[in-house]
Amino acid sequence: MTTAQTSVDLDVQPSPLALLLLGREADPKSERGVECPGDLPSPSDPDLVARARAAKEKLGDKVFVLGHHYQRDEVIQFADVTGDSFKLARDAAAKPEAEYIVFCGVHFMAESADILTGDDQKVVLPDLAAGCSMADMATAEQVAECWDVLTEAGIAEQVVPVSYMNSSADIKAFTGKHGGTICTSSNAKKALEWAFEQGEKVLFLPDQHLGRNTAVRDMGMSLDDCVLYNPHKPNGGLTVEQLRDAKMILWRGHCSVHGRFSVESVNDVRERILGVNVLVHPECRHEVVAAADYVGSTEYIIKALEAAPRGSKWAIGTELNLVRRLANRFAAEDKEIVFLDKTVCFCSTMNRIDLPHLVWALESLADGKLINQIQVDAETESFAKLALERMLALP
Repeated sequence: MTTAQTSVDLDVQPSPLALLLLGREADPKSERGVECPGDLPSPSDPDLVARARAAKEKLGDKVFVLGHHYQRDEVIQFADVTGDSFKLARDAAAKPEAEYIVFCGVHFMAESADILTGDDQKVVLPDLAAGCSMADMATAEQVAECWDVLTEAGIAEQVVPVSYMNSSADIKAFTGKHGGTICTSSNAKKALEWAFEQGEKVLFLPDQHLGRNTAVRDMGMSLDDCVLYNPHKPNGGLTVEQLRDAKMILWRGHCSVHGRFSVESVNDVRERILGVNVLVHPECRHEVVAAADYVGSTEYIIKALEAAPRGSKWAIGTELNLVRRLANRFAAEDKEIVFLDKTVCFCSTMNRIDLPHLVWALESLADGKLINQIQVDAETESFAKLALERMLALP
C-alpha cells in the first residue's frame, strides 16, 4: 500500500487515521472498508445507463440486484427488489439460483446477506467504502470490554444483548454467543419483550435512540430505567450502582442522518405547513419521537403514506433519497410530502453506491471477474446466524 507522494516529499509519516480518511488504508477492525480497486467509468459518461442495462442482461439470472430504500434513483432503477436491510437479505436467501448478489446498500447489509445466503453464492458490494457510521460506533473489542465491565459489576449473567440489524457481523456474532437476539426497527419491541423473559437487563447495541424509544415509548419504562454506556470512557462512564439499577444499558451510538432531526425541526414545519402530519423513524432522538404524530420503520413510513388520504400533508424524518422518491410517487394524489429538516441530508455512505460503481461491478461480473466480495468467516457466521434465527423465531 502506498502513501501520498506529498508526505514522502516532506518526510512526514501520515497517521493511520489520516490514511484511513484519505481512503489509502483499511481498518480491519472497523465494520466498513475503504479500498475499492479497479477503474470506475466517468460519472459524466452518458452511456452509463445503457452499460448497466447491457451488463445486467448479459448476466441474466446469474445476478440478483438488491436496492435499499435510501439508494439514489439512478441506482434503484436497476434493483430487482427494494426494501430495508433485513428484507433484502431474506430476498437474497430466497434466490438460491443467483450466483451473484449485488447489494446496493452498505457493508453490514452485505454481511447479513452473506450470512443468510448459500455457500455457493457470492455477495458483492459495489463500493467497499459504503459503510455505516452507526455500525462503526460499536467494535468487537469495545463490546467485549463492556461485557468485562458488566461481569466485574456482577450483572453479566442477568444481561441479554439485543443488537440492532444495523451492526457488524462481529457484533451479531457476539450477540448470538451471549444468548441474545437481533432486532429491526419494526420488531424491536418483540425482541425486547423476549429478552426480558430471558434476563433482567438488556444491553442494546448500537443505536441508543431505537433502544430508548422502544423501552420508554412502546414498553412503558421510564428514562430513569435507561443508562448510556460510553465505550470511550472507563467503565462506560457509569458507576456499578448505575449499572445494577438499570434495566436498559444503551450503547452510545446513533444514526448520523436520523440523529440530526430536532424538536425545532418539528416546531418549524408545523408553523410552515398548517395541518401537517409529522412522521419520523425511531432512530430519531427521544424528544423528536415524543413531538411527532407518528413513529415507525422505513416500511411503516411507506405504508402510512400509501394509506394516507388525498390532499394530506406530511413531514418525514428519515433519509432524503426516500423522502424525495415518496414525494414524487404520491404527487399525483395531491399528498404534500416534505423533508422534516430544512437542511438537505443524504446518508453519505449509502450514497457512495452510485451508477459508476454499479456499472463497474456489473461489467466486471459479466467479464468473469469477481470484485468486492463480502465474506464473513465461518465462526462469526455461525454465531451471527444463531442470533438472526432467534429473531426469526420471535412471535
